[in-house]
Amino acid sequence: MSDTAATLTQDRQKLEMAALSAPAVVFTVAMIAFPVVYTIWLGFQTFSSTGKQSFAGLANYSKLISDYEFWHGLWITIALFVLSLVLQLVFGVWLALVLFHAKRLPGIVRSLFISPFMMPPVVAGMMWLVILDPSLGAANYILQSFGLPPSDWLASPTWVIPTVALIDSWQWTPYVALIVLGGLQSLPPSVYEAAQIDGASPFRTFQRITLPLLLPTIVTAAILRSVDLLRFFDIIYITTQGGPGNASNTLNIYGFRVGFEFFNIGYASALMLTLTAIVFGAVLAFNRLRGAVAW
Repeated sequence: MSDTAATLTQDRQKLEMAALSAPAVVFTVAMIAFPVVYTIWLGFQTFSSTGKQSFAGLANYSKLISDYEFWHGLWITIALFVLSLVLQLVFGVWLALVLFHAKRLPGIVRSLFISPFMMPPVVAGMMWLVILDPSLGAANYILQSFGLPPSDWLASPTWVIPTVALIDSWQWTPYVALIVLGGLQSLPPSVYEAAQIDGASPFRTFQRITLPLLLPTIVTAAILRSVDLLRFFDIIYITTQGGPGNASNTLNIYGFRVGFEFFNIGYASALMLTLTAIVFGAVLAFNRLRGAVAW
């Protein structure tokens, strides 16, 4: 009898907890579902210059196939994604190793190392816009001090993507480093003691022990950064607005222009849904990779 009463009490407590959390769950689901469903609906609509709306079916999506700016924006998005992700993972692992081994490093120095990612992207963009100014910026002054020719940086179609990638990497490499540093601190010390007894060099220890054990953590960092990099907007909008010409016109910038400058909301929605599908695909691919390297 007592067991039945205890079971009923537990069931009642579960119901009470479900009832208390239900409003928050419903509100959260609604806040996520409504924009997604509304955007999907807009992707099947077309808008005339007078604002008249009509059902377009798959016309917006079929237009993507023949739209040069879409394919150009996709190429720029992927190039920026790959370059930025590689830079952030390589330098993030390096910075994490430095912070892990430099245990006597003062706290203020450690804080300075990780401070860039706490800076608002608008502030970071404006700061680098001043530094990279072709006429008055500090970057060209340093180059000329070493006898090197000045660069146009953000104003050069050739250098704008590498420059934007460097700006984003400067800001978000510390974030990757913090994730990797947490992974380093969780590694079992016994394997390092065994490697030291066997006479393994530091490079061999990193290659054979540290890197394989860190791979799941590195892939996790790659997943978190991939979501941001594929929907990269703020730094580009502040520094180049897709220029010069369309040299840094990512899908996000292109979708913004189509929707809020040319007021083609239906086509802009189709663009953003396509980008969302690309983001989901990248996350799923990295998740499978994380499962493959887990230990």
